[in-house]
Amino acid sequence: MFSFMPFGFLFIFVLAFGSILSLSSLHWLSIWAGLEINLMGFIPILVYRGISQETESGMKYFIIQALGSGMIMMGSLLAFNLSFTWENAPSPKIYLGMVILLFGLMLKLGSFPFHFWLPSVMAGISWLGCLLLTTWQKLAPLFLLAMVVKSWSSMNNFVVPFLLLAASLSSLIGGIGGLNQTQIRALLAYSSIGHIGWMLLCSILSVTILKIYFVIYFIVSVSTFVILWNSEKSLFSQTSNTIPENTKLNEISLIFMLLSLGGMPPLLGFFGKWLAIWGSCMSQSYLLLLPFLAGSLVSLFYYLSLMFSVSLFSSTKLNTTATQQSDLTLMFDFPKNQNLIHLTNFIFIFNLMGGILISLALPTFDFM
Repeated sequence: MFSFMPFGFLFIFVLAFGSILSLSSLHWLSIWAGLEINLMGFIPILVYRGISQETESGMKYFIIQALGSGMIMMGSLLAFNLSFTWENAPSPKIYLGMVILLFGLMLKLGSFPFHFWLPSVMAGISWLGCLLLTTWQKLAPLFLLAMVVKSWSSMNNFVVPFLLLAASLSSLIGGIGGLNQTQIRALLAYSSIGHIGWMLLCSILSVTILKIYFVIYFIVSVSTFVILWNSEKSLFSQTSNTIPENTKLNEISLIFMLLSLGGMPPLLGFFGKWLAIWGSCMSQSYLLLLPFLAGSLVSLFYYLSLMFSVSLFSSTKLNTTATQQSDLTLMFDFPKNQNLIHLTNFIFIFNLMGGILISLALPTFDFM
């Protein structure tokens, strides 16, 4: 639940300011400072309610992110020293700094082989924390990583193959890891790991493709988490409850949002993956796509499982007296605000038609 007290908006502002500072900086020290400011704004959002499970997840996240920040600082000192540029003359010390810096960014991002913390953290935090963790918190590390790849790929031959390996294994782990999950949060965490793999592939192919993929992923993920936040469901078993008539549209929206996250054509989520596939084919990297396609097929399987759980097995009657709320509570309960629900429904319609409309506009764009 989001607090509408002033400190809630303050933390959101600090979080956004840190990411913007990192993305707009030219020097590695201000980039590191922006990541730390972002962390200081996000941690209170995770733990301010004082629930033990959320506090535990917040501490895990803080330790992981502090370790990632330390690796970024150490790698930057080795690779750049006091230089105001991402490019330096090759030397053994710079190569070591490259590796440490890449590992630090991948740890913050939750990519393979540093994906282990993401399901554990997401399983214990609120829906707002999950929403921010899987969308906004990816923004700065992802595009910094893309910039590092663009700057260093010509300097060293190990960067691109290593990131391709990490991306393909992230996609596979994101698919396989979600098969035995009973918590929706943990399942969406593995889904996020799979999408991180696709975004790493896009960062290698083209920054333009990466931007389009991230915007699509951002829109679909925010809508999915808002609907789940509104329904207050955390386990697969809870999705079998009958949904009131006034929220049937939200149920349908959730089904299509899940299919869009899985990349089902012709929904909007398929378009981002199609661009990545098209870019790989243009570079004649056909075999490279096999682990990504395999991971997407497996992840689509558990999306369909969740969809069937939502739509086909509703038998238990809902206690309507327990769900009645006063107008004042409805006004200040962020996910149940009618304006937000209308916005989610609009995104649902755009999700249905967006893939088709954007596909028709493809000939006018040059993504490479």
